[in-house]
Amino acid sequence: MITNLHIKNIGIIDDINISLEDGFNVLTGETGAGKSLIIDSLLLLSGGRFSKEMMRNGEIYSLIEACIYLPNNEFSEDGNIIVSREIYENGRNLCKINGRMVTVSQLKKFMQNIIDIHGQSDNQKLMQQANHINYIDKYYGEELLKVKEEYAKLYKKYEEINSELNKNYGDDKQKQLKLDLLYYQLNEINNSNLKIGEDEELLKSQKIFQNSEKIVTNLSKIDSLLNDKILNSLDSVMNLFGKINIYDEKYNNFLDRVNNAYYDMQDLSYTISDNFSNIDYDDSKFEEVQNRLDLIYNLKRKYGNTIEDILDYKTKLEAEIKEIENLDDYILSLKNDLKQVKLEMNKLSIQLHNMRVESSAILEKNITKELKDLEMLNAEFKVEVKFISDEIYNKNGLDRVEFLISTNTGEEFKPLVKIASGGELSRIMLAIKSVFCEIDDTPIMIFDEIDTGISGVAASSVAVKMRKMSKIHQIICVTHLATIAANADHNYFISKSVENGKTFSNVKVLSEDETLTEIARISTGSVSKIALEHAMALRKSLVRWCRKFILNI
Repeated sequence: MITNLHIKNIGIIDDINISLEDGFNVLTGETGAGKSLIIDSLLLLSGGRFSKEMMRNGEIYSLIEACIYLPNNEFSEDGNIIVSREIYENGRNLCKINGRMVTVSQLKKFMQNIIDIHGQSDNQKLMQQANHINYIDKYYGEELLKVKEEYAKLYKKYEEINSELNKNYGDDKQKQLKLDLLYYQLNEINNSNLKIGEDEELLKSQKIFQNSEKIVTNLSKIDSLLNDKILNSLDSVMNLFGKINIYDEKYNNFLDRVNNAYYDMQDLSYTISDNFSNIDYDDSKFEEVQNRLDLIYNLKRKYGNTIEDILDYKTKLEAEIKEIENLDDYILSLKNDLKQVKLEMNKLSIQLHNMRVESSAILEKNITKELKDLEMLNAEFKVEVKFISDEIYNKNGLDRVEFLISTNTGEEFKPLVKIASGGELSRIMLAIKSVFCEIDDTPIMIFDEIDTGISGVAASSVAVKMRKMSKIHQIICVTHLATIAANADHNYFISKSVENGKTFSNVKVLSEDETLTEIARISTGSVSKIALEHAMALRKSLVRWCRKFILNI
């Protein structure tokens, strides 16, 4: 559940904090006061798209953050998770989950299993036919999902085999041209006799060749200094210490140190002399190094950035040549593999189909019952499960699943997307969510004016359904209906004010008396004694009805 929501610089919202509770939370208030901005903020926090128009006028960034309590979660020992999204006018996003920076897509993936936001006109998963099969599979339970997982492994193999079969090497002439190219590349790499690390050694040699004159000049100077000055000077120092070492033992130690230095310098002199004799700066050898480096550079340009990459490419060439030369046998083997995989996929597809048909019958009955509870007495819900027998496999098998509805006696069943009435659609969606809420592990459900187009007994039924759902999920609902506000566990009033020429949105947690006043206001538009008495009666009757309804379920 969301325990605290902080919104800054969204529309007319300057800086507000909302403490939310478990159960059924209802937001009411003046038109244009910012109720929808709160839902928009939650959409942004769930990874939704942001437009500059959403930012408060004159500000350079917007911030939405929430403290979400999820007991036994993997991210926090005490169950509290802080999620935030900061958006700047230049489009830069700073998203965090418990202080760790994440991308917008990572935030969206994280939040999609925590918050489900449903509005009157949004493009919800339930309205997309492609998602219906996932709902019915989840409704059946673990047994079907295990079969589906087994099928998914086969489907992946099926796609891999088809990908191999779809490789087009053309006719015999084209195959030969392809082989000629592959053999040319392979021979070019083989003839180069590449060795890992040789390019680095060649570059060292190149550097020495390019700086040979500088090296010779400086070595010559060093050799001259050693022999003409340093060694002679050290010899003189040793002689001088030799004249005084008999007087104090410490001079013997000094003499030993100078003696060691003399022999070190002498050894260095011999080494430099040997180095002179071994240095060979033949132009032909330099040209050989250059040519070898040019060859390796050319191969890198064609086949990889490193010698290791080139040798890996060589392995791939050999495999592809072998594959083409044995193509007929290879294709036959692939076709046999595909045939076997399809037999196994078909078997699992039939098993999945039978499970889905079984699941659909139960789902149809339960959703139709929910619709009748919502005063759609003649409505019937149907799940159409079609088995596609022409072996057009997809990730779900061979079934096409779609939710259909008939809202009046004698009318044909139609897809959900073709329901015209906003009031009917609101109740249908709520009925479906009521059935699925027990298997839906999304802890927070948000409804933005889902009550549009309904009133009377139907509105009371919607209120009862939402309160029932709040026993499993935290419900946050924006409404204009007194019957829904009267049934809430916690009521919040959204208002706006003008200060210094700027509009501000405000949120207030209502006491019981304030809740009755708000119910009276949205019932009649005024807060009279009669309206207050009606609000009190409505609140008491709905609570009693809801308790009786839930206990009887």
